[in-house]
Amino acid sequence: MSLRPWRFIFLEYEPLGYMSTPLDSYDDAVADLDPEPGDLETAELVVSDDALVKAFALGPGAELDAHEHGTSTNVFHVLEGTVTVLQGTEQESIEAPGVVHHERGVAHGAKNETDETVVFTASLCPMPS
Repeated sequence: MSLRPWRFIFLEYEPLGYMSTPLDSYDDAVADLDPEPGDLETAELVVSDDALVKAFALGPGAELDAHEHGTSTNVFHVLEGTVTVLQGTEQESIEAPGVVHHERGVAHGAKNETDETVVFTASLCPMPS
C-alpha cells in the first residue's frame, strides 16, 4: 500500500475579522529556500509548546546527519523530489508524496542523492523538554 499525504485546500475565510491571511503557510515559508549543492536550508512552519514542523530543503549531495529524539516522535513528509531516508541501519529512497514515521529513540536522517533540490518536512511532537 502506498501512503499519500492529504493536501488540504483552504479558502480564505474571515470570521468576525480575526483572520486576514490564508491558513496554508507552506509556500511563504519555503519561498526563500534555495540551497546550493551540498547545502541544507530550513524554515520553521509551526512552533508551539507541543509540536514543531520544520521544512528541510537539501541541495544535490546534501545530508541531514542521523540523530535521534529520545522523548519525541518524528514524521517526515516528502513534498518535492526523492529523499533517501535513513532509519536505524536501513535506508530507502522515498519519492514525493511520501510519509515516514520515526519512533522515539530511533536514529534517523536524510540525504539527497539526486541532481535536484528536494524538500521534506519533519514534524516533532511532543517537543523535547
